[in-house]
Amino acid sequence: MNKITIVSDKNSKSREIRDKLLQVFANKKINISNLVIVIGGDGFMLKTLKKNKNSKKIFYGINSGNYGFLMNKFSKKFTIKNLAKSKSISISPLEMTVTSKSIVKKCLAINEVSILRQSRQAANLSVKNNSRYIIKQLVSDGVLVSTPAGSTAYNLSVHGPILTLNSKKISISPISAFRPRRWKGKIVSDQSKITIINLSPNKRPVSAVADNIEIRNAKKIVIKVQNKIKFNLLYDQSSSLQKKIKLEQLRREIN
Repeated sequence: MNKITIVSDKNSKSREIRDKLLQVFANKKINISNLVIVIGGDGFMLKTLKKNKNSKKIFYGINSGNYGFLMNKFSKKFTIKNLAKSKSISISPLEMTVTSKSIVKKCLAINEVSILRQSRQAANLSVKNNSRYIIKQLVSDGVLVSTPAGSTAYNLSVHGPILTLNSKKISISPISAFRPRRWKGKIVSDQSKITIINLSPNKRPVSAVADNIEIRNAKKIVIKVQNKIKFNLLYDQSSSLQKKIKLEQLRREIN
């Protein structure tokens, strides 16, 4: 039998699912090499993927959290069948390079990079795509750069566009824009290099957040898709990531 790795979050529900899976796999054969079953919520999946960024493993998530957009539903009865018929998708993360005072730090973001005001005053930012300005001055609570996989997460909450997985795009969305008040953001190619500059770093500090990793007092943030890294995820036929994204698009149209 191919070796299966099971990693789970520390909460009781995750441990309970893990114990049930160990029973299922005790005498069953799974013909999927390098399979890692991840039990938890979206946050735990993101953390696990980043830990394995240089591996060639395949990840199958089982939700024990709340929404679990990146995960599959648990079914002890149909786990083997669901895995056998699951479909694979490959996604690449964003790479965020932050200059903060004299420090330069890189982080990966599978869902989004968020630039957020760090004080009571709104952020004062400029945004470039390669060498051309997207917007010379944006006064807002911040700005968010999202991948297609993350476009239904925080990006959707700030009224950003939903992107299909094969769109080869990333979205740039303002967070509570004050000036220009009607700026809705922009969709750009996934070959873009986005540069965000804090125009008032001393008076209006901002933090840069890659998914859940925060770097404070950011002066310059460069964001691009890191195509050298591929995360391979498995989804049940009935709830593929593509289908989940389409469902969110329909919900938005209805609402």
